[in-house]
Amino acid sequence: MHRSGTSCVTGLLEQAGVFLGEVAKKNPWNLKGNQENSRIMAMHTELLRLNGGSWDAPPATVVWPEESQHVRDAIIATYQHSPLWGFKDPRTLLVLDGWLEVLPRVQLVGIFRHPVLVAESLQRRNHFPLEKGFELWSTYNRTLLAYHERYKFPVLSFDSDPFTHRFALLARLLDLPSSVAAEWDFFDPALRHVTPTADPSMPDDVLRLYLALQKIAL
Repeated sequence: MHRSGTSCVTGLLEQAGVFLGEVAKKNPWNLKGNQENSRIMAMHTELLRLNGGSWDAPPATVVWPEESQHVRDAIIATYQHSPLWGFKDPRTLLVLDGWLEVLPRVQLVGIFRHPVLVAESLQRRNHFPLEKGFELWSTYNRTLLAYHERYKFPVLSFDSDPFTHRFALLARLLDLPSSVAAEWDFFDPALRHVTPTADPSMPDDVLRLYLALQKIAL
């Protein structure tokens, strides 16, 4: 889900040896950049549009037209000389099956964050009411949990402290080239809000989903 630490974990993965290629290293809402490949993000945005939706209005199903498949394959080809590469975009959760068709052995990594913190962040950035934030958080994270049940990939909680210790577990689990924690300075605790600024009541189904995610977190 957006605003859930995806940029942070991806920046750490890059420092641990995962090649990302040319990605955004600075923007107004991520002082260290969102670590996203602009071609992938644009493709996902257009793919969601073609299916009648967007990142904040996820379509019920996503069908990949041939044009999107060709763009996807061309992007993959740009990484062909990199033995260990990856990409990040929260929209991937909504369109993942199209990637799995051509990358069946891809290593997935998930991350989630407290729903109130996500909803508040979306309220600040996008002026969404908290109810919409909870709805989006649930949509994305139900999908995350469903994929985890199918593929059993590692999932991190961005609420964990110290977060770098959890990432160290991930680096060892994935046998990444650099497992030296001293080399990972991408995570900055000062940039992360760890407690809600308000105390809105969470819907029961949102709380249950959050507890389910906590159970599978590293």
